[in-house]
Amino acid sequence: MRLLLPLLLLVTAPLFAAEVSLVRVWPEYREAASFKRIAEYFGGTEARRGQTILRTRPEQRDGYYFLTRIKSAAATPGAILVVQAIRPGASEAEVHFFPADLPKGSHAFLVGLTGEDWPAGEQNPLAWQVRVLGADGTELAREQSFLWEQPAVAAAVTAPTTE
Repeated sequence: MRLLLPLLLLVTAPLFAAEVSLVRVWPEYREAASFKRIAEYFGGTEARRGQTILRTRPEQRDGYYFLTRIKSAAATPGAILVVQAIRPGASEAEVHFFPADLPKGSHAFLVGLTGEDWPAGEQNPLAWQVRVLGADGTELAREQSFLWEQPAVAAAVTAPTTE
């Protein structure tokens, strides 16, 4: 019986793996003023409204954001949200990593490329991709723009540089 239990756990382990999906991703540019609520004028902190806000430059709020709703069958600590975006005038995608513990169920993450990481103002990226990685680097979910799926964009993003 002692040998049977570890064997049973080994065989059934994949059944307990957390199932993660990106329910939706809404990309948009947001000005800093859109985050300010009346509580902040009286010394309060930034209102989160039930979502986790992650920024490349936490002290700056202006930027391009990806409002991302993630559904997870189980809590997933140590996950990483990866945002790749090709800015107007750029030929390569910029990659940004955001550590995030995913709670069980559905949760919204507002992931922003802020400050110098999005100096393009209210312009939209040419193409983008949002991925959710497990703590071990395994891809759990992915969502991307239509242009990201195009062969020319995919080749440009994955091609090694000769510099």
